[in-house]
Order: sequence, then structure tokens, then C-alpha cells
Amino acid sequence: MSIPPLSQRNAASPLKKQQQRLQKSTLSPEDLCFKLPLKIVEYPDPVLRARNKRINTFDDGVKELVHEMFDIMYKTDGIGLSAPQVGINVQLMVFNAAGERGEGEEIVLVNPVIYKASKKTTLYNEGCLSFPGILADVQRPASVKIDARDITGAKFKVNLSGLPARVFQHEFDHLQGTLFFDRMSKDVLDSVRSELKALEKKYEERTGQPTPERVDDYEGIKISLDCNRNVKNSSKDLAAGYPWPPESPRHRLAKPTIEEGATEKGARVQPLRLKPRKENKRKREQERN
Repeated sequence: MSIPPLSQRNAASPLKKQQQRLQKSTLSPEDLCFKLPLKIVEYPDPVLRARNKRINTFDDGVKELVHEMFDIMYKTDGIGLSAPQVGINVQLMVFNAAGERGEGEEIVLVNPVIYKASKKTTLYNEGCLSFPGILADVQRPASVKIDARDITGAKFKVNLSGLPARVFQHEFDHLQGTLFFDRMSKDVLDSVRSELKALEKKYEERTGQPTPERVDDYEGIKISLDCNRNVKNSSKDLAAGYPWPPESPRHRLAKPTIEEGATEKGARVQPLRLKPRKENKRKREQERN
């Protein structure tokens, strides 16, 4: 950030499914390989939409990457930076809301997770190092509570509000493959559409390849602040939608968010509700018998 700032059910158990997902996101040594100097990846480079793997080894390579990320962040007048923005698809971000080396607090978050977000929201004019020259209003929760690991791998919790909360959420979105224009209202998106198209043209001229995404494929994107699933112009079905943070351990479907956005974009939402845990457990027992 810169200033201004279900597929078909199978027989695998939930635990096994979780293990399979973790295996797919397991970090390999090659994932942390990088060449110096680091360079900012600009939209619409596909690395900004790619899966970002969890870091499970906290060695000198991670520390060096953090140092280099802070260095390029300050040199480009940023106040926050995520690893995918420098071409490294791992769950890592750095930020300093003061934006100056030696001032404020340098924060490093590895494998961060939001476990609570405030209902109160604020509108703020954001920029992004991956979208040079583009500034636009984005609405986000005013405060968040976070679980993460530090550069040594130690777990910690932190509560953020104000500008630090906004910077964190902007960078956290990058770790989910979400870009800040995904959260813009239609009017705001339209106001920067020509600038986004210019970046797409620049990408095609630089790479000789067609742009992997086009802003003209996005109509007024409706995205709820309490949901971490983006509803875009897509012909694909949405298997389910979950409110963020979860309303309860039963994870009830956020029907207004998903149904309104998905139906407007021509995508179907299923199921209409998610079965509570007890009902799922009862069904599994019946299947085994």
C-alpha cells in the first residue's frame, strides 16, 4: 500500500481434506528464492492472483527477504508491502504506517489470519505500489484482530485500528490474491478504469503476451466487507459463501452478500444453506452404517 493511503463431496474425511490442502500449500526451498534487487510487480501480472503458500521454515532466507522488502518499500515511498508484490508467492507482509525508515514501528507478519473485524467501517483514499499513480476510495473495517507469526516463527496476536489496520487489510488482501480495485464501488472503479486499462496495455507491450485479466470484464463489483469471497463477473457457480468473520462456529451462509452479488453477475449460489455440524455428523454415521 502507498500513501495516500463445493465441489462434489468425496469420501475423504474433513481432517484428510485439510491435510491435502496443507500439502498443496507446503513451502518448498524454491519458493523463497529471489534475485536482487527486488522489483515491484505491477498489475495485471498473474503473480498477484496466484496462491500464496504458508511459511513453515524460519531461517536466514526469510530474514533476508524481510530486510529487502522493507528496503524496496521505503525506496518506493510505500507504507506496506506483501511478498507477492515482489514476485514471491508466500504468506508474508511488512509495513510501517509512518513510511520512513527509523520512524514509527516496523511490523512483520507471517501467515496472518484475521479472526475478528469491526462492524464499523471507514472510507479512505488508498494507493498501491502495484498500481502506480492510481488512488481511489476503499471502504474497510476500522479495526481488526489478527493471529500471526513473527520473523522467528513465534505466534502472537495483535489488535490494529486506524491507518495500521487499513494498511494491514490492504496487504492481507494481496496474500489472498485480492486487489484493491476488487473492493471498489462501481462509481469509484469507473473513475480509475482508464488508468487500469493503461497498465494492461503496458503489460502487453512489455511481455508480448495478452493481459491475463481486463478491467472491462468487471462491471460494478459488489463485495461485502464481512465476506472474504469476491463475487466477480463470472459464469462459474459459487459453491458456498461464508461471512467473515464467521457469525458462529456453524458458519451460516451470508445469503444477502452472496445472493445479491452473484445473481446480479449471473452466477448461481449453492447450497442455499450450510448444514450444521451435528447434521453433517449424523449423515456421515448413516453412510458408514
